[in-house]
Amino acid sequence: MSQVMPAVDLSTRVQEAKARLDAQVGEVIQWHFNPETGCPFWLEFASKLSWDPRREIRCFEDLRKFPPFQDEWLRGGPVRRWVPKGLAGRPVYIFETGGTTGVPKSRIAIEDFRIDYEMFSETLPDKYFPRGANWLMLGPSGPRRLRLAVEHLCQYRGGVCFCVDLDPRWVIKLIKQGRIDQLEAYKAHVIEQAVTVLNAGHNIRCLFTTPKLLEALAEELENQGTSIRQIGITGIFAGGTEFTPQYTRFAMEELLGEGVYMTPTYGNTLMGLAGSKPVTPEDGYKISYYAPLPRAAIEVVSFGDYDRVVGYGQTGRVRLTTLTKETFIPGFLERDEGEREPPYEKYPWDGVSGVRPFRQLGAATTVGVY
Repeated sequence: MSQVMPAVDLSTRVQEAKARLDAQVGEVIQWHFNPETGCPFWLEFASKLSWDPRREIRCFEDLRKFPPFQDEWLRGGPVRRWVPKGLAGRPVYIFETGGTTGVPKSRIAIEDFRIDYEMFSETLPDKYFPRGANWLMLGPSGPRRLRLAVEHLCQYRGGVCFCVDLDPRWVIKLIKQGRIDQLEAYKAHVIEQAVTVLNAGHNIRCLFTTPKLLEALAEELENQGTSIRQIGITGIFAGGTEFTPQYTRFAMEELLGEGVYMTPTYGNTLMGLAGSKPVTPEDGYKISYYAPLPRAAIEVVSFGDYDRVVGYGQTGRVRLTTLTKETFIPGFLERDEGEREPPYEKYPWDGVSGVRPFRQLGAATTVGVY
């Protein structure tokens, strides 16, 4: 007679997740600050410290011994200062983030984008994201990680990925210049590409897109007498800071309807992909994101003291730490703020909800296709 194993309580799972995070910190520090395996940037950085990271960094909290990470360090070259010696000789990708004006921030990548999206794949319900289904990537292309990452996600799940051309920097430039007619023309051009592919008989079932493009696609399909569901889409993986409870409810009730599953995500070039807690009417359509521990960790920190994590439900700035053999970035202050969310069963570590542009930067932030 089989015995039912007792369920592990949440507090135990939280402790186990914390132990995995601390172990990851230890491994990553040993790797990036070892003269044999580390990258030139961190080896040079360590040579100017009065202490040895390999001796003093033992857990996640110890990372506060580092000074604040400056995003300017990611701008400009030589970019190979970020390539660990232990990965020398491997093909290197460059993914850009930001850069609507001036020099963009760059992150090197070798396998991380594939690993991140393979992990995310396990969170997608096969009922709505069928294995072997083809995908449409309706989002930023060019030097952005999303194009290759979504394509790999599709291939990992056994499908073929179709893509559109989309330059978000051109969109933002049009907005800043007030050329709204050209902006609408460009958006129509992007949506036309998507509709053409969807109508070409490729049996596309899954879609990546952004909130604004999802709405524009739904409107165009409606104008053509069809809908997202009728054209065959059953699963939508979407990302962008415009995901609010109001938009999510609108999308679920007005744009998608029955039979289409949408999972909001929060991701970027440095972190990878944060999955979301299921969005339900009972929870007011609140969207809570959880970083892919132990490869990345999110904290919500006080506006007045970036070393102090706020209480659950309180508002603060999002601080990100990246912990992989390819990239180590401790305490990166994002251009976002939100509310700290408690651990829950699927993600037994801290999360963040209500993600929106950081208040001190919000007025200067131009949101384009996102």
